[in-house]
Amino acid sequence: MANTFSALKRVRQTERRTAFNRMRKTRLRHQLRAIRRAIEQKDANRAQALLPQTFSIVDRSARLGIIKKNTAARYKSRIVKRLRALTAA
Repeated sequence: MANTFSALKRVRQTERRTAFNRMRKTRLRHQLRAIRRAIEQKDANRAQALLPQTFSIVDRSARLGIIKKNTAARYKSRIVKRLRALTAA
C-alpha cells in the first residue's frame, strides 16, 4: 500500500480516472452496437440518424485516449462502408 501523500493522491486520481474511462468506453461500445444493429436490420434511416452521434463519440474517445486514432478511423470507415452498401442496395 502507498504510504506517501503523493502516492496516496495518485491512487485516488487513478481510481477516478479509471471510472471515467470505463464509463466513456461503455458509452462508445453501446453507440457502436446501436448503429451496427440498425445496419444489420437494414434500417437505413435510423442508421443515418445515428451516424453523427456515433462519429462524435468515436472522435471524442480517440481524443481522450480511450481508443487510438487509427482505431477510431477504422470504426468510422467500416460503418460508412456498410451504410453505403445498405443504401445502394
